[in-house]
Amino acid sequence: MTALDLSSPVAVVGTGTMGQGIAQVALVAGHPVRLYDAAPGRAAQAAAAIGARLDRLVEKDRLTGADRDAARARLRPVDGLAELADCALVVEAVLERLDVKQELFRALEDVVADDCLLATNTSSLSVTAIGGALRNPGRFVGLHFFNPAPLLPLVEVVSGFATDVTSATRAYETARAWGKTPVACADTPGFIVNRIARPFYAEAFAVYESQGADPATIDAVLRESGGFRMGAFELTDLIGQDVNESVTHSVWQSFFQDVRFAPSLAQRRLVESGRLGRKSGQGWYDYRDGAERPEPHTAEAAEPPAYVVAEGDLGPASELLTMIREAGVQVREEAEDNGTRLVLPSGGQLVLADGQTSAEFRDVVYFDLALDYRKATRIALSASQDTNPQTLAEATGLFQALGKKVSVIGDVPGMIVARAVARIIDLAYDAVAKGVATEEDIDTAMRLGVNYPLGPFEWSRRLGRSWAYDLLDDLHLRDPSGRYAPSLALYRHAYATDKREGSGS
Repeated sequence: MTALDLSSPVAVVGTGTMGQGIAQVALVAGHPVRLYDAAPGRAAQAAAAIGARLDRLVEKDRLTGADRDAARARLRPVDGLAELADCALVVEAVLERLDVKQELFRALEDVVADDCLLATNTSSLSVTAIGGALRNPGRFVGLHFFNPAPLLPLVEVVSGFATDVTSATRAYETARAWGKTPVACADTPGFIVNRIARPFYAEAFAVYESQGADPATIDAVLRESGGFRMGAFELTDLIGQDVNESVTHSVWQSFFQDVRFAPSLAQRRLVESGRLGRKSGQGWYDYRDGAERPEPHTAEAAEPPAYVVAEGDLGPASELLTMIREAGVQVREEAEDNGTRLVLPSGGQLVLADGQTSAEFRDVVYFDLALDYRKATRIALSASQDTNPQTLAEATGLFQALGKKVSVIGDVPGMIVARAVARIIDLAYDAVAKGVATEEDIDTAMRLGVNYPLGPFEWSRRLGRSWAYDLLDDLHLRDPSGRYAPSLALYRHAYATDKREGSGS
């Protein structure tokens, strides 16, 4: 099944920001486009707004004047659904209410031809439930664009329970012909991106709620150590706290209140107070005129240790050993089975975050995961109240000698980056095991949809086969609510072997 022919008219119903963006994508790709909105005059206003954006593309040399004029000639606002009768594809971008969408598609089914593809841009509702109102749900599919649709390349092509393979394939190929990067997805709450991205926000909020660190410090660690483009607090301020919480709540409810997707009480209070982020002037941060952005906690300068003793290769942080030597700190190596720690002159240990707490040990300082320890500009350390101050000072000085800013947070198991990445990896393996999407499509979706530095499976391959499982298993022992219980799919990945010896009967 191939993409729609460019001569085939495409309709967009709903002319808000997303509807206009989708219409612009189809228009620039070469289709005749119809715009319809139930509110009188809105379609004409949207057509004018799209025309203005085409003008700006010409000014930026991203579109020729001739192509703009041709696109404008193909764009037509209409006053009724009956004028969409000749369309080969209708994409809906109306209010996120199931009854409203079902009523719209029932009306469309009475107007368009039997072979017209019907699509919803819903981000939170069930594609299956919307299509369930149709006489022929086989031609119904989800086409989830990301905002702003003309700029962001990702499109989740969602197959409902009754969607025909031919319909999903045609939608997929059409999105690709429009210059987008489509990924195929089964109809699951949150689809790919909004399902797997929940821990990025949830774990940052959990660290804050446990008074492990303040928002500015958590955001700085996620950016400067984890390699994420934005921290969770600043990103949700940009998205809108009400919007982000609504998606989280929808996914949580759709999974029958699964604790792994539970919303944040701190975010709920923020929304209740009207602090919705940038759009309201206040969110986690203050955006009003004259407000100062809080600085992340950064430790004072400390002397580096004269030497460290390496027990093992530090696993995912093995590059640190080379960096420590380059910084002029002596590294003494001791062979030890399963050793992954540095012993400092104080006798204390420096250990990569593993889901345990400093309070459990005599003298341990944990350090957080980094996307790239060479490129990271900040490292988080975690210690308990009983940790030897000299051990913490030596650990701080060591990372400062490597050119890193150091943020000391509370005794948080799994810290900040490590616990978020481990949970993202777990949800990704669980999604593949449940037939939601392929590993390749999930990695693509997370890189393009939310700008992650790596996809979950890319992280997993880099960190090692059992890393995420082991960390979550330790976290689960310390918080048996189920929030951190690793999935069966992750367990199988971590411990299954290609061939078992001596299998019993």
